[in-house]
Amino acid sequence: MQLTETHRPTLDQALDAIRTRAYWSPHPEHPKAYGEDAPAEGLAAFEALRGTRFDLDQPGTDDWTGGEVSPYGPELGIQYPHPDVDVLLPAMRAGMVAWREAGPETRALVCVEILSRISARTHEFAHAVMHTSGQAFMMAFQAGGPHAQDRGLEAVAYAYEEQTRTPAAADWSKPQGKRDPLELRKSFTTAGRGISLLIGCNTFPTWNGYSGLFASLATGNPVLVKPHPRAVLPLALTVRVAREVLAEAGFDPNLVCLAVERPGEGIAKTLALRPEVKIIDYTGSTAFGDWLEANARQAQVYTEKAGVNTVVVDSTDNYKGMLSNLAFSLSLYSGQMCTTPQNFLIPRDGITTDAGHKSYDEVVGDLAASVGGLLGDDARANALLGALVNPDVKARLEGAAALGEVALPSRKIANPEFPEAVVRTPVIVKLDGAKPDAEAVYLTECFGPVSFAVAVDSTADGLELLRRTIREKGAMTIGAYTTSADTERAIEDICFDESAQLSLNLTGGVYVNQTAAFSDFHGSGGNPAANAALCDGAFVSNRFRVVEVRRQA
Repeated sequence: MQLTETHRPTLDQALDAIRTRAYWSPHPEHPKAYGEDAPAEGLAAFEALRGTRFDLDQPGTDDWTGGEVSPYGPELGIQYPHPDVDVLLPAMRAGMVAWREAGPETRALVCVEILSRISARTHEFAHAVMHTSGQAFMMAFQAGGPHAQDRGLEAVAYAYEEQTRTPAAADWSKPQGKRDPLELRKSFTTAGRGISLLIGCNTFPTWNGYSGLFASLATGNPVLVKPHPRAVLPLALTVRVAREVLAEAGFDPNLVCLAVERPGEGIAKTLALRPEVKIIDYTGSTAFGDWLEANARQAQVYTEKAGVNTVVVDSTDNYKGMLSNLAFSLSLYSGQMCTTPQNFLIPRDGITTDAGHKSYDEVVGDLAASVGGLLGDDARANALLGALVNPDVKARLEGAAALGEVALPSRKIANPEFPEAVVRTPVIVKLDGAKPDAEAVYLTECFGPVSFAVAVDSTADGLELLRRTIREKGAMTIGAYTTSADTERAIEDICFDESAQLSLNLTGGVYVNQTAAFSDFHGSGGNPAANAALCDGAFVSNRFRVVEVRRQA
């Protein structure tokens, strides 16, 4: 396998990108870029997986399990290996020595080869993501394909950068005056901590999973992938590709294995407390994320949990552009993103705009109209909204009308291709920020297509609420619209103080709930929504240790 000739230029470009933060991606976003036959071949490959046993030839399989049902209706009918962890975990550790001795560059290039092969099968992965997450096809293609692959490659680049800060060897000589110097030959080896456990999520199995998977693998750790039971296939395909590449490169394929749980088994808790598990990556609920942080004390735990994403609306010089941008942000994937805005803090006396003064009611009404206009055509609505991922999201949406005055009611959308899909437009609820009973509503994450237009006494009052929200509840994203330099600086200061990622005055084709690998940080690791950022040096540097050997020269 000609890894250096094939992939070293890609690694070098990735290293350059994380230093410059400029736009770069080796993974095409457009479906046509993969060849004329790729769409049909990808669909056929996905269909061929349905109703089969997904054999990985990994040790310790004691049963077969699986029960994925597409949010669009069809049962996938795929059975996956269930692990006997007492057999599987020792087998995974067996390959660590050779993987450590390969060194940072070889590990990085093997990881790039894995990503390259995944990229070649992006159409197949897109269908797998679509039918486990409920994302519409184009979003599943881009977010589940090239954007996820970019995040994986970004993690590989950071892993390589951090591991090569220290030279592999050094000659040390300390002068001793008239006597001979003290001389040592020193070697420095990067060594992985142990087995890394990836606990996958339902909504973005590859996008949220690849950073941790590749950060751990590239730093010398075996990776055990425990997918969400509703979204196994995308990560199972990833494991299969990784195992194939590792074997072809001369390494133990058991460096990457899959752990699929039986219904209701809760295997993640069992695995998280195993002494062999030294690293855990998790995306999901705050409750389980807090449990991991409190109980998996033997492991480095990286969590992305829940937050209350907030947009401050103070003023704008592009009212139409602001409304259009926010409408798209609320609609994309039915608001089922950890970065979708939930709370809009709007002064009750209204805001100044290029279209004149707008009252609170006018701003909320115009935003509702913008969402309604965007989703007025059912075909376009289906392409943007996708399907609701699970019954819990549907229940929250249906319960939103009881929380306050509804400014934009949700409506059902029929999907002609998938009649069983549950497709709903977003709901916007008006709340008075000064009322104590409203506070319990807007200071709780309501995951899904539900947002709150919160009337505040003033922009200054809204900024205090913003600070409190980030500090107490966390936020993955903060947005703001203002024409005031002083207000902009005040918002920036709050985000600096509370470690929240901020987007200002977005009115074009970039949205608050989107981030670009190699340039944008997803989360900060500095507020309760997440204890890590995708991706920075801190995300990878504690996945390995540098072990020194000194020899007399």
